[in-house]
Amino acid sequence: MTETLTTATADQTAAIGPGRLVLVVGPSGAGKDTLLGLAKAACADDGNVVFPRRVITREASASEENEEVSIGTFQEASARGDYAMHWEAHGHCYALWRAIDDEIRAGRTIVANVSRTVIGAMRRAYADVVVVSITAPPNVLAERIAMRARSSDGMVESRLRRTVEDASAAPDVTIVNISSAEYHARQLARVIKGEKWHE
Repeated sequence: MTETLTTATADQTAAIGPGRLVLVVGPSGAGKDTLLGLAKAACADDGNVVFPRRVITREASASEENEEVSIGTFQEASARGDYAMHWEAHGHCYALWRAIDDEIRAGRTIVANVSRTVIGAMRRAYADVVVVSITAPPNVLAERIAMRARSSDGMVESRLRRTVEDASAAPDVTIVNISSAEYHARQLARVIKGEKWHE
């Protein structure tokens, strides 16, 4: 299955800055939400780091406090241009509000879990984009997806087969999430803060 993308900012002529946009990507089961949650806690005292809530056309879960909207409400907001970026994946629509643009213009760092399909457009739309890929071996991914037993996940096999054919989606940093969540979350937090780290 291939994800589909629509973006609201890719056609702008001037890249949005000077703040940073940190895009966290990776396959289902990689542990993105867990690491993001820990990294968010680690950055809680830094007012220049913002973790916006995603708008999603599915219910919020224990692992993510997204903003749930109906498909109709989502489409209306999209038509008004209210989203900085939006995309579809495995039967749901996802978005980030355009308010992130103002945060980035104010010099802040925005951190978001997004589809790999938006990366190319976001690299063109924003002046400073850092892509962090969080991944794990296929057997680990399959086990984690099965363990969380979320009905919206659909078939495990189809999620593991999903690919994105876009050279611009290549990550700047890759975290192989097979050690402790705390260790890898510290790696992610250092990337978010613009610090160096070693695998």
